Amino acid sequence: MLVQLVNIRVRPGHRDAFVEAFRINCEGSRREPGNLRFDLLCDPEDDHNFFVYEVFRDEAALEAHRQTDHYRRCVALIGPITLGDRSKRYFRPVLVDEAPLAAL
Repeated sequence: MLVQLVNIRVRPGHRDAFVEAFRINCEGSRREPGNLRFDLLCDPEDDHNFFVYEVFRDEAALEAHRQTDHYRRCVALIGPITLGDRSKRYFRPVLVDEAPLAAL
């Protein structure tokens, strides 16, 4: 299992457009066979600072995700309305509750 946490800062005044563009990626990603979880989170202290919490079966599933039309479309739509590059961190689960994942 591979966890990716992505931080995305959105330009002021573009929050709603970002959420709508990112919805494309969320909905498509959740249907991918190698995706176990895909959530868009917002910083409670900054409405323009987002985190994407993604869980994939393995690195191959993450790479397959990056090749999808919904991922590429989202990246093209959010590029002009974000500040700086998306920062990405990767994690390997150590102690996790896999029961909710088994239900998927």
